[in-house]
Amino acid sequence: MEATPRIELGIELLQSSALTTWLRRPFAAQILLGCLDVSGEFKDAMAAVPAGVAVVAARDDGGLRGLTATSFTSVSLDPPLVLVCLDRFARTRDAVAASGRYTVSVLERGQEFVAERFAGRAPLVGPAWQEIPHDVGESGLPIVRGCVAWFECVLRDLYPAGDHEIAVGEVTAAGRGPGEPLVLWDRAFWRLG
Repeated sequence: MEATPRIELGIELLQSSALTTWLRRPFAAQILLGCLDVSGEFKDAMAAVPAGVAVVAARDDGGLRGLTATSFTSVSLDPPLVLVCLDRFARTRDAVAASGRYTVSVLERGQEFVAERFAGRAPLVGPAWQEIPHDVGESGLPIVRGCVAWFECVLRDLYPAGDHEIAVGEVTAAGRGPGEPLVLWDRAFWRLG
């Protein structure tokens, strides 16, 4: 009996020194077990929790970076602090950590396509953000035009939290626009009204 090319590739991968080296790292078992554990039930339960949809933006040497986030909330009124959770492997997270500055644009209900683009499910956004209507804030970072609220932040702390990092920022400027927010619920975008 002969193995199919896919099986042979799988055997080669399992026998490779790169995989063996990776599996010896302390976090490898934690990552593998985390993927096999309760992730399905956890994702289903979290899908029942409605969340606002925001774009987090920062700048690095390659240009502007951005990602879609649904874990954004206020932390403190005095001083004004907010937090947002960033995928620890995202280039935007790296830009936030390196520059120490970021903006958060809370999207309006008609901005689903913007959310999809920054989530990587639609054509990617270039480093100049030419295809995304935006204004430039006092920090020199983009604020998505037409968003319902925006925040310019200076990074205060970055805390590791599983496959994400919690970025706590002090708000240096903020504003509110007209409209209703875009909401993520049950793995789909919704409108309030």
